[in-house]
Amino acid sequence: MARSMLDPETRLLYGDSLKAPPGYEFDCGVATTFSMDFETALAISVSIAFLVSKNRDDVLSDHVALLEAVERTAKRLVVYADAGQIHADRGEGSRLTSLLEKTIVEVKSPGDGSFHPKLWAMRFKPLDHDDPIKMRLLILSRNLTRDRSWDAALSLDGTVLSRPSAGNRPLHDLLKQLPSMAVGSMDDARRRMTLAMADELRYVEWDMPPGCDALDLHVNGIGAGGWKPAKSRSIAVMSPFIDEEALEHLAALAPRAAKKLISRPDQLACISKATLGKFEQVLVLDEMAEGDDGEEPLPNEQQGLHAKIFVQEDGRRTTLTLGSGNATRTALLNKRGQSTRNVEVFASLHGQKSKLGSIDDILGDQGFGRMLRAFEPDEVEATAAQEVAAEQRLLDARRTLARGVLSLRCEALQDDTKRWRLWLIPSDGLQLGELGRIRAWPITLGEGHAKDVLDGVRTDSPIDLGSVPLVDLTRFIAMEITDLATGRSEIFSTGLDVEGMPEERDLAILNWVVDSRQKFMAYLRLLLASFIEHPLPPPNKTNGNAKGDWGSGADDEPILEDLMRALCAGDGRLGAVDRLVTRMEACAKDGTDDRLPPHFKELWRVFRTVLETQDAR
Repeated sequence: MARSMLDPETRLLYGDSLKAPPGYEFDCGVATTFSMDFETALAISVSIAFLVSKNRDDVLSDHVALLEAVERTAKRLVVYADAGQIHADRGEGSRLTSLLEKTIVEVKSPGDGSFHPKLWAMRFKPLDHDDPIKMRLLILSRNLTRDRSWDAALSLDGTVLSRPSAGNRPLHDLLKQLPSMAVGSMDDARRRMTLAMADELRYVEWDMPPGCDALDLHVNGIGAGGWKPAKSRSIAVMSPFIDEEALEHLAALAPRAAKKLISRPDQLACISKATLGKFEQVLVLDEMAEGDDGEEPLPNEQQGLHAKIFVQEDGRRTTLTLGSGNATRTALLNKRGQSTRNVEVFASLHGQKSKLGSIDDILGDQGFGRMLRAFEPDEVEATAAQEVAAEQRLLDARRTLARGVLSLRCEALQDDTKRWRLWLIPSDGLQLGELGRIRAWPITLGEGHAKDVLDGVRTDSPIDLGSVPLVDLTRFIAMEITDLATGRSEIFSTGLDVEGMPEERDLAILNWVVDSRQKFMAYLRLLLASFIEHPLPPPNKTNGNAKGDWGSGADDEPILEDLMRALCAGDGRLGAVDRLVTRMEACAKDGTDDRLPPHFKELWRVFRTVLETQDAR
């Protein structure tokens, strides 16, 4: 029924929406987002790899599970994000984030606006090879962040057929252009994966959502086409960010019945009374619904309204459109023959009003409307023009710094410390006259290692970011930029092209995670678990020194039965164990303490011989 579409009681967990269907496993995926944070990207890897959704804090504290999740998914996943919109913290970031360096690709909009689409395109392969390939499409208003805001999402599963569907062409065109939008170098394997996904999406037949008899997919900002609402008998708009020009356009589409406008109080305060008066109801999220868990938001964490929804009625028909685009000029309005400035993605669901619901069904008291209240014109003041201008100056500076004008160089120190010097290399002689200060530091080290870099950026002079242990080398640099006129500061992160990154850096991260024989055994049990039959083996918390849910059981716990089951299954688990053992042996050769228990080494020699015999057949 229509109520379930936007019923506040019907919620979808981000991690759950990425799990493979029963009888399938994750093969590859392409995601797009405006903003993101590294912790969410790491946590999402666990949901995809282990078919579970766990408490975020538990996931992030479990380095063994995180490492294996990234190992399983990173090479089969690519995330495109707007350049300059990766969140950063002042504290030390996880070293495991560096394993996502090739997975995260920063891009810019062809129209010089925001790269703003939020979608996932995922491919699942069957466990029974006679079954067809399945695809999943998620179209969201939610970024890849830890926000606790009210968002909307559409999840579609589909089957790959032999004939293309014209309705999928917008998705194909978007994915096909993603690699060309990259602001830095991009891994060839992920470029090929993106283009292959674009081609395969053309052939998908999507399962229709309940109450819907037709589906349209749209992309704005790519070519001269795109989407904006057509004329209708009545319209309702839910958008956290709005502007006068777009609202005037939307209200004119249904002059007899522009029923509802739902937004944030601070945004509505900037709109004229004349424009607001064209809507029968102007509504905001009730304070009681802002954060229903009673907790204060963390830095960079949003709450409140963030869903973007347009509902239109025409006779007995309803069209519900959701996606990434706000009711703003840059998202919806374009000149004839041109694209919108922003890149956006939308899905329009069409159906009979009796099945899909009316505006009042979807956004009234029986639907999302029970979370709303009337907007009071004087309840908040409009944002000061000076603050708006400072925000725009900082946004422009972010984009400038994150769009390919900076790079990094690594140099090994000629001493016994096994440390590396990291240099920030500017180009183009950026003046950035609107900024009073820029500080930069590797995200793995935190603000305590920040360097002032504005003078070097302006003179194209290499900037010494300090000496760094091998395990902390990263292409992700946090930057704090300060507006000269107001003193307002913002922090973000960007991934820079690197010259001289040592190949053994990833091995150093493995060695940091698996820092004892007990941790090795915990990792081994994780590899041997069958995640198809049992999403995660039971947690082991018997050792008080362990961190994370896996614990670090004793190194002499029986493992032979698990090895034998994996050998009989022939599903690649022993191959994963062999790769781990080989890497740990390489760590030991570099002078690190041997983390392989002696009894296991003797046992593994037998299994390695069996594997080599099987490979020789």
